[in-house]
Amino acid sequence: MKIELDINAGFCFGVEKTIERAEIELSEGNSIFCLGEMVHNDEEINRLEEKGLKTIHYKEFRRLKNSRILIRAHGEPPETYRIAAENNLELIDTTCPIVSRLQNKIKACYDKIADDKGQIVIYGKDGHAEVVGLVGQTQGKAIIVDKLEDLEQINFGKPIYLYSQTTKSKKGFNLIKKEIEKRLQKEGKSKEFNLMAHQTICGQVANREPKLKIFAKNHDVIFFVSGKKSSNGRMLYEVCKKVNSNTYFISKPGEIEKNMLTGAQSVGISGATSTPTWLLKDVEKMIRTFNS
Repeated sequence: MKIELDINAGFCFGVEKTIERAEIELSEGNSIFCLGEMVHNDEEINRLEEKGLKTIHYKEFRRLKNSRILIRAHGEPPETYRIAAENNLELIDTTCPIVSRLQNKIKACYDKIADDKGQIVIYGKDGHAEVVGLVGQTQGKAIIVDKLEDLEQINFGKPIYLYSQTTKSKKGFNLIKKEIEKRLQKEGKSKEFNLMAHQTICGQVANREPKLKIFAKNHDVIFFVSGKKSSNGRMLYEVCKKVNSNTYFISKPGEIEKNMLTGAQSVGISGATSTPTWLLKDVEKMIRTFNS
């Protein structure tokens, strides 16, 4: 049986830099807290917590004083920085530069239209860490849309400034954009003057889709490895599933069953931008035990 690891799988550079910084701090014996789950992958979080990382959530964060806090790649809203200053917390800020630039763009746009000149719409998953940080740039006023039904929240009589969570799909963004254009035309509004669409999806994420389709087609069975809470993982898994019905979503090697490999001559292993390479290799080792 041929087994191939997807060379394009593994951490995106933003997550990679965050984890590198955490490991440096921990190797030097420093005590650090991470605000929220560093990455949407339980196996990787467990590995880091065994090294001494402490994951905390916002309720604990608000009570914490005189400590060091790591800001993960997803970024944070302005309120987080305000609380840190009030509580004498030292921030190790590893916000992905792509996310940071997007936050700045949205804030600049909001500052221009805050006096009711328009509305900011973000194509993203409500409650996702990155989206919370983006909405925070608008004092909580941005409209979040993830599916066509969510467009009912928009006032099509006012200008619309459309942005995207960096880890969403181009296809989904374009679908939302086209539907907004249709509704503007129905309202007798010019799409050129009433829709300012900014496709702000990370290039590293966007470029994975066409390559992943080819990878999935080239194998009899695909194991897509991802944390269950990763929206990027779910999106990329669906990309695989559409071109290869023998695609399995797994979070760890122990979820593989021998019957999944029945008749397979070629097996592909891929993963989300939040899936560590070591976990992909562990999945490969497990498959080889069934093949021995």
